[in-house]
Amino acid sequence: MATKIRLARHGHKDYAFYHIVVADSRSPRDGKIIERLGSFNPNTNPAAVILNFERALYWVGVGAQPTDTVRTILSNEGVLLMKHLNGGVAKGAFSAEEAQKRFDAWKAEKDAKNGKISAAEADKKRAAAKALLAQEVETNKAKAAAVAEKRAAAAAELAAAAQEAAKEAAAAEAEANGEAPAEEPAEEPAAEAEA
Repeated sequence: MATKIRLARHGHKDYAFYHIVVADSRSPRDGKIIERLGSFNPNTNPAAVILNFERALYWVGVGAQPTDTVRTILSNEGVLLMKHLNGGVAKGAFSAEEAQKRFDAWKAEKDAKNGKISAAEADKKRAAAKALLAQEVETNKAKAAAVAEKRAAAAAELAAAAQEAAKEAAAAEAEANGEAPAEEPAEEPAAEAEA
């Protein structure tokens, strides 16, 4: 039986994720499978891969053919490199310890590279959030200044109206008492100052 390692689609419309499965090459895409090796979610950044490394290595070792996408996933996870290194061990080119050491060095280098990319993306997101916050602070300051100006104008109008009402009340009271309006005596001292 010809076996393939391929993706079986799951999820819903516009949000697909996949199971990495070993299946007979004649079975349908989402049909009967032999074994599930992991999952692949391309909706996250970076794409999330969960893989049973030992079982994937076993199936590649016994001749299961991965599809193009799964070959890329297996290569990124190091399954194909480990298969290659195990071939070198079988031929006697180097020991199993040396193969594991080479694999660990490759994995550490790959993780460091991915860590730098993740750190750069996190820094970019942080900078964008900081810029957005600064822009929001400026907008809030402008709104607060406009509101304060509007309130000051309203308070000035209210004070002017209250002062005018007080003058009118004083004038009405003076007229009722038969006195001259309060404004005239204020003008007389100014006239004396001129002389």
